[in-house]
Amino acid sequence: MIVLKAAQQQVLGALQAVSGIVERRHTLPILANVLLRKNGASTELTTSDLEIQVRTTAELGGDEGSFSTTVGARKLIDILRSMPADQIVSLTVNGSKLTLQGGKSRFTLQTLPAEDFPLVNEAVDFGPAFSVPQKVLKALIDQVHFAMAVHDIRYYLNGILFVAEGKSLTLVATDGSRLALAQAELETDMPKQEVILPRKTVLELMRLLGTGEDPIELQFAGNQAKFSFSGMEFVTKLVEGKYPDYNRVIPKNHKNMVILGRTPLLASLQRAAILTSEKFKGVRMNVEPGALRIASSNAEQEEAKEELEIDYGGPAIEIGFNVTYLMDALANMDSEMVQIALHDGSSAALITVPEQDGFKYVVMPMRI
Repeated sequence: MIVLKAAQQQVLGALQAVSGIVERRHTLPILANVLLRKNGASTELTTSDLEIQVRTTAELGGDEGSFSTTVGARKLIDILRSMPADQIVSLTVNGSKLTLQGGKSRFTLQTLPAEDFPLVNEAVDFGPAFSVPQKVLKALIDQVHFAMAVHDIRYYLNGILFVAEGKSLTLVATDGSRLALAQAELETDMPKQEVILPRKTVLELMRLLGTGEDPIELQFAGNQAKFSFSGMEFVTKLVEGKYPDYNRVIPKNHKNMVILGRTPLLASLQRAAILTSEKFKGVRMNVEPGALRIASSNAEQEEAKEELEIDYGGPAIEIGFNVTYLMDALANMDSEMVQIALHDGSSAALITVPEQDGFKYVVMPMRI
């Protein structure tokens, strides 16, 4: 039976869409495989790592009928990548093996039985579905993902909090030293639902989401989230635990405001960062009427000094920050201007975008 017969780029595209979560080495060897299911004329491709399951359906030619097997995902991708994009490739069943042919190239691959593939049991208690354009969700994730913790003992910080409530979708990420929040409006009124998506899920969504108006449908259950978009179905386990009350962290009454260009500020910080030490990424910022001064130094007694003109008439404030935390936020924004709200040298700073209420970034000061 010919499982599929199509242009290399079509087959590769379908495989790459589902293979991002596949680990090359896993305690269960079958999880390095992609599950291929032939249903009539269409082919269903599924991958899983026991926590996340990604499935897509594609029309990839071949014989019509019912058939299923699993084959090494990365191996198949590596072989396809080595072939010309417009070459017609075919996958044929031969006992317990699959034969991949393209032009005069021929590869025989070992398979494992489809019935051994551990599919994720989908939850039965999914809440009401809602959708947003893919570009909206992508933008929200872009604005907060960098603030997620990495391997934190407080496991609930190793991901992003999604809150759907009323007509707003809020995403929050924090590692304890900084917090990023981004919001978008929903078309439908939603009962309050809160879930924490794991880090790997977030990074995979960033890879898969498009930048167009095509919708993505979201559904949350007690221990799972489901995303449906662009002919794909993405099911993931959630991080269990109680997320910190992020509203308490966001400063409400900082009166000293500095508004300046995002690009010049980012460029100044990037230059100052060159002379910070590897372990100690601190920069000192002095806000004075008319000027923002940035300074850094290292153990070799080298120094960097930067100065930016600002429209500011408040009190002089000296405050230290981890420069990486500032650069991460600025690099993931696309606005021309940023607003920094300060109270004093020992209170958290609030970075926002003028005339845009949906984004807030809180960064704790550091002693320098």
